[in-house]
Amino acid sequence: MSYLELHNIKKSYYLANQEFPVLTGIDLSFNQGEFVSIVGESGGGKTTLMNIIGGLDSNYAGDVVLNGKSLRHDTAKQLDAYRRQTIGFIFQNFDLISHLTVFNNVMVSLQMTKLSHKQQEARARQLLEQVGLKDHMKKYPNQLSGGQKQRVAIARALASDPEIIIADEPTGALDSQNTQEILALLDQIAKDGKLVITVTHSETVANHGTRIVRLADGKISEDTTLKPGYEKAQANELATHTLRFGATLKMALENMRYNLKRNLLIVFGAAIGIFSVIVMLGLGNGVQGYINHEIYSQVNPNAVQVTQNVPINSDVDMDKISMKASDRSRLAAIKNVQSVDDGYFVQGGTQLRMGKKTASISFMQTHNPTMLAKSISKGQAPKNGEIMLTKEYAQKLNKKHPNALIGKKVTFYQNTLNDKKRPVMLSKTLTVSGIAKASTGATSITYDTMKALYKSKGIKIQPNFVTVEIKGDVKNVKPVENKIKAFKNDKKKAAYQITGVGGFVDTLNTYITLAVNVLATIAGISLLVSAIMIIVVLYISVSERTKEIGILRALGSSKGSIRNLFFSEAFFIGLFSSALAIALAELLQVVANNIAQRGINYSIMQITPGNVIFGFVVAIVISLLAALAPAASAARLDPIESLSYE
Repeated sequence: MSYLELHNIKKSYYLANQEFPVLTGIDLSFNQGEFVSIVGESGGGKTTLMNIIGGLDSNYAGDVVLNGKSLRHDTAKQLDAYRRQTIGFIFQNFDLISHLTVFNNVMVSLQMTKLSHKQQEARARQLLEQVGLKDHMKKYPNQLSGGQKQRVAIARALASDPEIIIADEPTGALDSQNTQEILALLDQIAKDGKLVITVTHSETVANHGTRIVRLADGKISEDTTLKPGYEKAQANELATHTLRFGATLKMALENMRYNLKRNLLIVFGAAIGIFSVIVMLGLGNGVQGYINHEIYSQVNPNAVQVTQNVPINSDVDMDKISMKASDRSRLAAIKNVQSVDDGYFVQGGTQLRMGKKTASISFMQTHNPTMLAKSISKGQAPKNGEIMLTKEYAQKLNKKHPNALIGKKVTFYQNTLNDKKRPVMLSKTLTVSGIAKASTGATSITYDTMKALYKSKGIKIQPNFVTVEIKGDVKNVKPVENKIKAFKNDKKKAAYQITGVGGFVDTLNTYITLAVNVLATIAGISLLVSAIMIIVVLYISVSERTKEIGILRALGSSKGSIRNLFFSEAFFIGLFSSALAIALAELLQVVANNIAQRGINYSIMQITPGNVIFGFVVAIVISLLAALAPAASAARLDPIESLSYE
């Protein structure tokens, strides 16, 4: 039994449903140690036969038998393994990968073996030295002569120590001296016990081997043995696997470096969208932080006012909005709540009189822990029997010298209803304790003063809001607010609402977040443009690297490895564009904050680690999604058509 046998191989091509037979029944057998030349006219089926023997073409009739095992029904993965382990291709046009060095061209094949990386590098050096290229390992293919390129192709073909070397016109592009040197190398390969099959028009090449097979009209017209084959060597095929993801990453990086200027422009274009989104998010954080800082510099950020979740109007039943002892206990039980203080507010019906001057107050509340001492421009917070005025109302009573009111007496009037729902006028003389800054404080008295005022007319009041004071860091505030909002009433609706500055800030933050997200989404439209650009670039890359894809498939790379090659390229585009976007955003943050510190004494842009991670992840994900279609297209390419692509 021969090492390799062809049984009645038939192959036809079809054009517009018309059949064009190329091989019409080929029966051949080959043994190891032979140097066989397949000769014939152009279009006679030599290359087609080579592709069938090499496992590139499985669409034929007949059978190929290797060591007694038929290849006819092998799967695509099995044929990939067959090419990796058993076949070494030497192409007429050398078919080296242009963006890889001589050394790395040989390493591509070795990276599909199970040798360690160190062993792979040692074998690549040994093979290149064997073919006389010791001093050319770091060069690129375009820096070599034709003869040197063919030597690289021979070294690559030998890398996985295959048993069959298939050479397609190995000397067709070489001068006579290089032809003889290449033939000597092929002859040595045959002497080493391997089967060498060349496809050639050259009688010089044909006569150099041990046997000539001539094709004519799709059949064998002559099979001549020139001399006995060489002694068969002991089979020593290296264990292999398809090209791993790490190897495709390295190849993609080499390709990007080889086309550096173009890829820099692509990375810069892709970075613009990520940069815009990160900047918008960072600016939103800064604006939100600045507004909160300005508000909380005047009020206590760790105190929030809570009332029953009912609409407040003139007709509301005060019993419905009063905070019961059970409500206070419920709120006090929340984690990180330090205290719950009673409070009372009234809307309208309030007047202050001093001499002949009056001031109507639209909103009045009892003094509570939300009000900081620094919100008082003059004087101090009210005690029992005292009142603190805002600057606005103080000016109504003394326009020129509002601060002069401190220590003076004012008469406080409050219209309300008694227990029988009849109008009652409450009044009390109070001492002005201090003046609060405009829009930061409120006209206020103590809760005990308010209770005494109502009690003077026999009216008993219940607190209609409470102030929840939160201990520890301001970061504890939001979780406590969320807990308060989570409580439900009998109607399964929110039991409480947060009012006062805390509620205002919460609502304001919601609007700011919404606005920032809208702006970030608008900026994110550029991400769609980036994705389209990456898709176009990768399709161009597939077109440019079609021959490379064919080479890799001939060497035994799987379709999955080809997909990974373009996913790797997309990954690096995403990685480098995100890195550039983050660096530019951080740079802009430094510049913007330096300017803002001089103007408002606050860092207006605050890019968080979360924003950075978000930008990084989005860039990678978008790039990989953009690679789906081009990578699939590359994997579907026919290796034979790819090898003939110009």
